[in-house]
Amino acid sequence: MKLHQVRVYKSEETLERKDQLAWKIAEVAADPVAISPEVTEMVINRLIDNASVAAASLTRKPVVSARSQAMAHPKSANGAGANVFGEAAEKVVSPEWAAWANGVAVRELDYHDTFLAADYSHPGDNIPPILAVAQHMGVNGADLIRGIATGYEIQVDLVRAICLHKHKIDHVAHLGPSAAAGIGTMLKLPVETIFQAIGQALHTTTATRQSRKGEISSWKAHAPAFAGKMAVEAVDRAMRGETSPTPIYEGEDGVIAWMLDGPDANYSVPLPEQGEVKRSILDTYTKEHSAEYQAQAWIDLARKLHREHPEIADPKNVESVVIHTSHHTHYVIGSGANDPQKYDPTASRETLDHSIPYIFTVALQDGAWHHVDSYAPARAGRADTVALWNKTTTLEDAEWTRRYHSEDPAVKAFGGRVEITLNDGTVIVDELAVADAHPLGARPFAREQYINKFRILADGVIEDAEVERFLALVQRLPELTAEEIGGLTVTAKAGVLASAPLPKGLF
Repeated sequence: MKLHQVRVYKSEETLERKDQLAWKIAEVAADPVAISPEVTEMVINRLIDNASVAAASLTRKPVVSARSQAMAHPKSANGAGANVFGEAAEKVVSPEWAAWANGVAVRELDYHDTFLAADYSHPGDNIPPILAVAQHMGVNGADLIRGIATGYEIQVDLVRAICLHKHKIDHVAHLGPSAAAGIGTMLKLPVETIFQAIGQALHTTTATRQSRKGEISSWKAHAPAFAGKMAVEAVDRAMRGETSPTPIYEGEDGVIAWMLDGPDANYSVPLPEQGEVKRSILDTYTKEHSAEYQAQAWIDLARKLHREHPEIADPKNVESVVIHTSHHTHYVIGSGANDPQKYDPTASRETLDHSIPYIFTVALQDGAWHHVDSYAPARAGRADTVALWNKTTTLEDAEWTRRYHSEDPAVKAFGGRVEITLNDGTVIVDELAVADAHPLGARPFAREQYINKFRILADGVIEDAEVERFLALVQRLPELTAEEIGGLTVTAKAGVLASAPLPKGLF
């Protein structure tokens, strides 16, 4: 990896294109470097993971809404069209709308992969737009792998170096450029074209983090889908010769100067050198539980405590539950957010998903976590849950913050320590650094776990034969023909889609 210094330039200063971050990203994307076997296997894992969480969300309202919008936009003239999760394979739509519908389906449950460093990300959000373009343009499996590897690489590299959230900019601002770069790799576009697409994608996908605060809405699922849709459209425009604001990152009135660290900003962005294998997908990790990633280790710890100390599930026995954790966990999804919604039993699913006090309480009482049942209004409103929930607070611990931001994988941690004080004076203390499913956790996810997750989430939604067809196909990804790429979708069981009422809109 090579570190690239990125700063703001005044208008009178000369910054050659070759020295701009967007150009350097485009050069990485255009590099025809080979893909390692480990990366190929992980790309397959993440395609399975995306199909899993999409299947489980097919009848949820935001997904139904996005899918109905997409189905109103038949394939465009210059391609084969792209598939929409749940629909029959022959019902194709224009690729940007497939990216939209599938992006919402993948993101809705907050249940796919992630990467956390200077900022946050769900790099699996790259897959819907890249796959949609692959299907539309007749790309084979080997080139699809190359495109997805680039999407992951660029998003992870940006996330390692450039913090968005401290300026209340949503992490989709790193997704638009990475998806555009991935599509550029897959289509073997020239550096100039990819450069323009990256600039446009960034310019159109910067947004504030209000989507993750207060009464968190269904836009949480739509935001990355919108970024993916914009990336597809940006590539289309760039291929037609249209240009972007330049320099998009470094300009005096650009993203860094006015949305991020300001005119004096300086970032060191790591990017692969020419000929270096793109391996960053291997640094990402998926979720065993349908919840914010910072909650993964806490759910696992709560399950353990439930088994070892069943008495703490009853609020009558508990004086307080104090979670000592990182700055992010405390201030964004903990009591440090000073957000009453974090303790509101009538809050939306999206809000409860971003409340560590709620998640830890339910997992402590149930000894398990379910992607639907754990968020049900009746579950959130249970009197004993509300009582224990209100006794649960978070505190920032400097050591856990340090570990959260560590670049050393053996040190990095997303969990913390909990102190549970009982009414009889007993204090129960335990801690967990990383989730069981993390590469360094107790039970790291491998192909077996990805397949099992898919089968569990597809149960009752996708016919068994369809599940097995998809699994057999996706595991042959490197050798798939362009025609076979169209099969990288899943069709719902008869009657499943019809069970969800279609909302009316403009289209």
